[in-house]
Amino acid sequence: MLRWMLRGLGRGRVTTRYPERPEVAPDGFQGRVAVLDPAGGQPELAALCPTGAIAVDGGGRVRLDRGRCILCGECVRAAPERFGFESRYETAARSRAALVVPQQRGDEPPRMALGQAAAALKRSVHVRHIDCGSDGCEEWEIQALWNPYYDIQRLGFFLTASPRHADVLLATGGVTAPMRAPLERTWQVMPEPKALVAVGTDACSGGLAGEGGPVAGGVDRVLPVDVYVPGSPPSPIAIMHGLLLAVGLLGERRPAA
Repeated sequence: MLRWMLRGLGRGRVTTRYPERPEVAPDGFQGRVAVLDPAGGQPELAALCPTGAIAVDGGGRVRLDRGRCILCGECVRAAPERFGFESRYETAARSRAALVVPQQRGDEPPRMALGQAAAALKRSVHVRHIDCGSDGCEEWEIQALWNPYYDIQRLGFFLTASPRHADVLLATGGVTAPMRAPLERTWQVMPEPKALVAVGTDACSGGLAGEGGPVAGGVDRVLPVDVYVPGSPPSPIAIMHGLLLAVGLLGERRPAA
């Protein structure tokens, strides 16, 4: 026991200071894909993506839907002059349209999560997680939020087993037919004010399964989503950013460190 105490005192605080201080991603971290050159694209570029995240319009403008991107890197490897990875954690957005880059005039404006009611959730937030058809990778990242490094409880976020006590619903996976009704019932019994956060590409759009057959698609095909956290899977910091965004404690963009 003494050895562990001395080790702890010697190492000092290891818990991340995020969001008080920005969390800097390591070089090479594949946080999200960026469109480096959106002009003059060929239709063949769309075939690079297995989930249909890349589109090329009639004018040759390339657009990328990060809500469909599973970070496989096929586009980066095949067309490095067009696409590249960005080393960043904060990838969440308040609207589905905000995940499509580059933005165009007339795109849907960001949907403000919770509106004025967000202030009521800035002290103690209880989170309920529901798996709508996930492959399990997002669950590992969510679980990490409550370990000593991320320690999201220091920010006032607590897990709850009962949706009747929940303020925020974390939904993972594309919504399968058997889970559609449980998802709707869970949301229905949650008290107001409340927020719904879609975690992972599958929850944002359906991912590889897409829409149709046993999968309805993303969570927003069933319920209104307040915050989208893309990635397959998103990092714990990305999920933390989405939660802070949902309750109005943080914006979509932070100033550089």
